Amino acid sequence: MSRQTIGSYLKLILQLGKARISLPVALSALTGFALHTGTIGLEGVYLGVGVFLISCSSGTINHWQEHRIDALMPRTQNRPIPSGKISPLFATWVALLYFISGAVILTIHFPPAALIASTVTLLSYNGFYTPLKKYTAFAVVPGSLVGALPPYIGWLATGGDLFSPVIFWVAVFFFIGQIPHFWLLLLMFGKEYKLVGYPSLTDIFTDNQIKRLSYTWILSTIAAALIIAFKIMISKIIIVILLAYIFYVLISTSLQLLIKNNLQVRSTFFKINFLYLLMMIAIIIDSILLR
Repeated sequence: MSRQTIGSYLKLILQLGKARISLPVALSALTGFALHTGTIGLEGVYLGVGVFLISCSSGTINHWQEHRIDALMPRTQNRPIPSGKISPLFATWVALLYFISGAVILTIHFPPAALIASTVTLLSYNGFYTPLKKYTAFAVVPGSLVGALPPYIGWLATGGDLFSPVIFWVAVFFFIGQIPHFWLLLLMFGKEYKLVGYPSLTDIFTDNQIKRLSYTWILSTIAAALIIAFKIMISKIIIVILLAYIFYVLISTSLQLLIKNNLQVRSTFFKINFLYLLMMIAIIIDSILLR
C-alpha cells in the first residue's frame, strides 16, 4: 500500500471520527483538568488523547447511525460512508478501535470516573440526542447537556468534587452556548433537514423568530461567561481580554438584531464558536499561571 493510499485512509478515518469536533471536546476536558490541578503536564496530554479518541468513537458511531440520511443531504452526502469510500461495517470496527484505545489510556492513567464520564458523554450523544432529533425540533435543548459533560471529565479525572460550583458554572456556560450554536446552524442548513423529514424549528417559527430566540440564548451564554470571568478567573489581564471579546459579541449581535433587524447568521455562528474557544484557553492559562 502506497503512502498516498495510507494517507487517504487516515484522512477518512479522521473524518469518521469528526476530528475537528473531537479536538474541542478534548480541549474542553483539559479545561476541567487544568481548573482543578493548575497544570497540564504529561497527565493532561494522556487525558486529552484519551478523550479525543472516545469522542472520535462517538463521531464514528454518529456517521454510522445517520449514513442513510446523510446520503440525502447535499451538505453530508460526501461523507465517508454515504460516498461509498468506507463501508458501514468498516466504520463499526473503527468506532470500536477508537473507543478501546481511548478507554485503555484513561483506565491506565486515571481513576474510573474519567472513563465513566467519557462513556456517559458518548451515550448521551449517540443514544439520546441523535435518536431524539427524529422526533422533536427541540432535541437540541436536552441534547446540549452533551456539551456540558466534557469539562467534568477532566475535573473528575483528578478527584474534583462533582458538586463544586466552579465546574458547575463552566458546564453551564457550555450547556447554554450549545443551543444558539445549533440553532444558528439550523438557519444555515435547515432546508436540508427537511429533505430527510426531520422535524425542524423552521416548521414552527419564521427565520426571524429563530434569530430572536438564538439572540436570547446568546445573551444567556454571555451572562454565564461573565459569571466565570468574575467568579472563577484571577488574572486581570486575561479577564480584560475575555471581557473585551464578550462585549464585542454582545454589541455586534445587538446592533444587528435590534437596530438593523437582521442578525448575520454565519458571522454570529463563528463569533459564538470563537467565544467557546477563547473561554477554554483563558481558563486553562489562568489556571496554570495563577493557581
